[in-house]
Amino acid sequence: MNWKIREAVRQLEDGGIIAYPTETVYGLGCDPFNGAAVLHLLALKQRDIQQGLVLLGSSFAQLEPLLLPLTPAVKKRVAKTGPAPTTWVLPCLPAVPAWLSGKHNSLAIRITRHPVAAALCKRWGGPLVSTSANLHGKRPANNPLAVRKAFNGQLDYILHGDCGSGRPSEIRDGISGKILRNR
Repeated sequence: MNWKIREAVRQLEDGGIIAYPTETVYGLGCDPFNGAAVLHLLALKQRDIQQGLVLLGSSFAQLEPLLLPLTPAVKKRVAKTGPAPTTWVLPCLPAVPAWLSGKHNSLAIRITRHPVAAALCKRWGGPLVSTSANLHGKRPANNPLAVRKAFNGQLDYILHGDCGSGRPSEIRDGISGKILRNR
């Protein structure tokens, strides 16, 4: 698996778009700070830039530098990440690119426990864009074949592995804890 993760990272370094398994569904990812790569990913998905994107990290430390200072209680809630995958919406720094935050002054983040996705983020050394591998509004892919069918050779690399539930993550407001989307 190590060489596959190294190849995925090489593609990310070259500005590529990859697909990878997560604890929910297959995700599409790229370097979140490469505007051309993110805009290409959005075009492939046919997703509006105003919606914003989720960033995936292997630890809270990978994501925290993009956020406004949080109280210890909020940090503890977000870093705890229970058994069910949870995406947290938190206030972000004004310098976070609009291609990540969309029309919002917040950023959606998720700390992954999926072994392949976590290893990818660790090897990459930071967060990755993580949006479901599908055309906007269509059913998310949950295996490499479904990814291939949805994107017909338009991706730079597909990292193979098993997905989790096949359902999107719960989304919560990180400050209030309020559920914004149920699983």
